[in-house]
Amino acid sequence: MPTANLNASPGAGPIVAVQGLRKTFSTATVLDGIDLTIAAGEVVAIIGRSGSGKSTLLRCINGLEGIDGGTIHAAGMPVVPSRYRDVRRSVGMIFQSFNLFPHLTALENVALPQIVMNKVPREVANANAARLLERVHLSERARAYPAKLSGGQQQRVAIARALSLDPQVLLCDEITSALDPEMVGEVLDVVAGLARGGMTMLLVTHEMGFARQAADRVIFMHEGKVCEQGPPAQLFDHPQTAPLQQFVQSIRHQGHEARG
Repeated sequence: MPTANLNASPGAGPIVAVQGLRKTFSTATVLDGIDLTIAAGEVVAIIGRSGSGKSTLLRCINGLEGIDGGTIHAAGMPVVPSRYRDVRRSVGMIFQSFNLFPHLTALENVALPQIVMNKVPREVANANAARLLERVHLSERARAYPAKLSGGQQQRVAIARALSLDPQVLLCDEITSALDPEMVGEVLDVVAGLARGGMTMLLVTHEMGFARQAADRVIFMHEGKVCEQGPPAQLFDHPQTAPLQQFVQSIRHQGHEARG
């Protein structure tokens, strides 16, 4: 079972607060008035069809996309251009494409953010990186370059790198979508361990079984809006809106086809 709010203190405000968020690309509205709060220690899965705005929402929270309206606060600070560097120290992000430096070893990839962002001495950063690689079960691959790692191993290095700045919030954007099916489990096991440890996480995912098991709350996005949200069992077993009902039905249909 999920362990929500392990780091929250009584009466503490949300660690992420989004109000009236709007984002457009050219003439297309991608986010249309998003209101959302995340408590410390909460694990929130964001689901929805392609193009519903899920990944854009994460990128806005991390300051990778500018916004056209509304406000975002994360880890106690406004997400505005003048604070992007500070925000990214406290709000880590893991991408579906790994984004590792190919000319650096696994250890060096994990150490680099500490050296560049926090001016940590290389020896200390390397020691920290070694501990983080152990945490994601990759100690034996510390000296390997990305090209010599499987997709699942590369993504676990990316997770260790995101943890290297000791973030208060971790954003995960479809982190298993580029993996072969047999590698998905090893990455989700690491993420589930972080969830059990009280890490605040927002996960855009198409792994509905994982969302049901690991998340405290599931958010369903549709056409740039938060269409429905609640505990996993409520959303998956008792969807209230037509878009979510259709989405859940399509998932069940795909599941039947896969088993057939």
